[in-house]
Amino acid sequence: MVTPAAPGEGPVRPVSVSLHEGTIVALKARTGKRGMSAYVEALIQRQLERDLLRELIEDAEDVGARGPPRAVPPRRPRHQGLTPARPHLGPSPRADRSARHTAARAQSQGP
Repeated sequence: MVTPAAPGEGPVRPVSVSLHEGTIVALKARTGKRGMSAYVEALIQRQLERDLLRELIEDAEDVGARGPPRAVPPRRPRHQGLTPARPHLGPSPRADRSARHTAARAQSQGP
């Protein structure tokens, strides 16, 4: 059994496509005479991918709508956490400058 070629695969065949004159002029300006087929091929492949993704998203949303709702814990703002927002980088330079500035101001004001 022969499987059909996927988009972008298989032999190339000429087809007839009707386009508005303005579209043809814009296409030729962008691609030149010899690049039109490759450009149109890429556009069609991208649209086919988008159509497939849209169908997958709709299917996933349908499945999700039928299932029980999941409890999602609320997000906690970073400033309320016990760890720095970027633990792998340590405290931010701005926080260090702010702390030094506050300490220097407190010393200059005295008791």
